[in-house]
Amino acid sequence: MLVTGATGYVGGRLVPRLLDRGYQVRCLVRDPARLRGRSWERDVDIVKGDALNKDSLRPALEDIDAAYYLIHSLAAGEDEFEERDRVAATNFGQVCADAGVQRIIYLGGIEPQGEKLSKHLRSRLETGQFLAESGVPVTEFRAGVIVGSGSLSFELIRYLTERVPVMICPRWVKTPTHPIAIRTVLDYLTEAIAITASTGRVVEIGGEDVLTYEDMFRIYAKVRGLKRLVVNVPVLTPRLSSLWVGLVTPLSTRIAKPLIEGLDNKVVVTDDTARTLFDIRPLTYEDAVGRALDRFEANMVETSWHGAYSSSVQDEQEFDKLDQTEGMIREVRRRTARSTARQVFDVVSRLGGEYGWLYANPLWRLRGLLDLLVGGVGLRRGRRSPTEVRVGDAIDFWRVEEVVPDSLLRLRAEMKVPGRAWLEFRVEEAGQTDNVAVTQTAYFEPKGLFGVCYWYALYPLHKVIFRGMIRRLVERAERNASVVAVDT
Repeated sequence: MLVTGATGYVGGRLVPRLLDRGYQVRCLVRDPARLRGRSWERDVDIVKGDALNKDSLRPALEDIDAAYYLIHSLAAGEDEFEERDRVAATNFGQVCADAGVQRIIYLGGIEPQGEKLSKHLRSRLETGQFLAESGVPVTEFRAGVIVGSGSLSFELIRYLTERVPVMICPRWVKTPTHPIAIRTVLDYLTEAIAITASTGRVVEIGGEDVLTYEDMFRIYAKVRGLKRLVVNVPVLTPRLSSLWVGLVTPLSTRIAKPLIEGLDNKVVVTDDTARTLFDIRPLTYEDAVGRALDRFEANMVETSWHGAYSSSVQDEQEFDKLDQTEGMIREVRRRTARSTARQVFDVVSRLGGEYGWLYANPLWRLRGLLDLLVGGVGLRRGRRSPTEVRVGDAIDFWRVEEVVPDSLLRLRAEMKVPGRAWLEFRVEEAGQTDNVAVTQTAYFEPKGLFGVCYWYALYPLHKVIFRGMIRRLVERAERNASVVAVDT
């Protein structure tokens, strides 16, 4: 079977569940590098393609019985995503029909109750219609707010509640909706293959509770042990709401506006098809929130910021940028090295301990001392081996979270910070002979407004340290490459 959107939030979690059930899975992605480092990467057939390019879909859909359509273009902005969704769904449906695909399984949105239909919700409904017009039977699941670690709607609730002690809320916080846990969504998607009675059906899915957004804010605060005051105001337009969301959360105004426009409509399950066809017991909203937060705390988020990162890597050989996305502040630097991936990774894998951090080592030692003074681990742990890294190793005040030889090293911070932090190095081909691209990314998930202020107060210093660090990294790798060339 084919899974589109495998680099996204739902698709990235669906693939391993299908593999666990013994299905053969093919993934359609625009950039195969975005799946690099996934635990299941070698267990799937990866095909490069784009739903906006009909011809590129044909190799992906060859010999496929069932295809999951988990594509949307919301990130393209409110002026583009409707047309892009329309073209992509039409192309996909037509190529599925040509290839003899027997079923399409699509995850869309519940049809809202109300006169005004937002562009976002209208596009979700139209996508299902365009897929069905191809003649291929479609199982169309329709869901409201998906609650899970890293989901867009949940991030909106999470960050507003975490960061704002007094929440000034417009009338849409009183709108009833039907939240559903990501685990329950995945149960429906995986069971659909075996439940043939769902073929050609629209299936609305929801959790145990029908709640308003104010209810969801309050329950989230209860689970987190936070005290929050919700103040309702009579008038606050979607534009003003999206600007507010863009200011206090990591969600951009471009994404927030079409999302918020749909919150004025009641979005709840109106038929019992899901319960009739499927033997699935949904979670309560409070249980779903608890599970999502547990995964954050245990560092077990399957699809999150680092999975989506590669989509933002530009074609430039070198760049520096700072942005916020999906709950993370990201400071990204990319440089090109005239060496091999192994030579670069050899330098990366030696960082810390007696080798140091390549640039401004006195400042690194000062940070370690300050960490000790506030009860942290400091730099005293050093490292297990001067040259080898493996998952779980301590490196000064970092912990090795993921290693892909000659390709990826991700470190999770264990120093005292108001949030959670990572430092990541990626090495990949730069499109030129004997050149590799080195991408260094500092990630920070702030906790509350203090966490945001902490990061931006240190940003000028980080800018100097991390820029010098990646420069020295490239210099050492190129020097090693020169030595090898002379010796040979």
